[in-house]
Amino acid sequence: MSDHQRELDVAAKIAREAAVLVRGYHGKRMVIESKTGGEPVTEADRAASALIVERLEAAFPDDVVLSEEVPDSGARLGKRRVWMVDPIDGTSDFILGDTGFVVMIGLAVEGRPLVGAVAHPLSEKVYGGIAGVGAWVEGADGVRAPLRTSTIAAPPGIRLVASKTHRTGRIDKIKRALQIKDEINVGSVGLKIGLVSSAERDLYVYTGGRTKIWDTCGPEAILHGAGGRMTDVDGKPLVYDRQDLFNRRGIVASNGPLHAFVIQTLAPLVDYTD
Repeated sequence: MSDHQRELDVAAKIAREAAVLVRGYHGKRMVIESKTGGEPVTEADRAASALIVERLEAAFPDDVVLSEEVPDSGARLGKRRVWMVDPIDGTSDFILGDTGFVVMIGLAVEGRPLVGAVAHPLSEKVYGGIAGVGAWVEGADGVRAPLRTSTIAAPPGIRLVASKTHRTGRIDKIKRALQIKDEINVGSVGLKIGLVSSAERDLYVYTGGRTKIWDTCGPEAILHGAGGRMTDVDGKPLVYDRQDLFNRRGIVASNGPLHAFVIQTLAPLVDYTD
């Protein structure tokens, strides 16, 4: 597995470069358009996407690159190695001049997230990891510190991170069932999973079906490298190698020890077909 070190180093370098580009747009007036489904997209999203795709294709010419800002041609289906890119995860926060956005790059090998790099433009941090091997966070100075998830395995004391813009009343029921008193809300999926990976939070639950595979590929690899787990709300693995781009059955990202307990507790609360 450590033979994917080059992939991680290249992805982390590209994510940092894209983060510098994105930071240059932050807080400035931008052209903002609306995509199908009403999601906003800015010139910064497009510029970051172009940079990342070009760099990845140059470094790994045999791999397929899927980016949120490029139409999915289906070329990825049946391919062994697929890079998944979200040039700005948390675009709404970015547009508002807020802090909850990141650049995300992930590599799925044979349908499983293996390598992840997530860069936070404002703090200049880069999270990186290889699933099952290890994870780290790199500061602006280039120094890397290892990431390990927390060890809490049951209530009380679970610290939750939840959605900022897509939070529903179902989260309140889940909080009661898990005896959670401590909740923070963050825009970006990548940042939320970064907080679990770094043991600043223990759990992220999202019961909706709005996230896509580029939202979760890189972060899942990092979380798995840090000792955590990520599944849908039924406890099943997220699927990265089918035509559908959506994670239709939500996300549960935990520190690892909590996971089975959370899935079991969620079962009667998420019996739904959204």
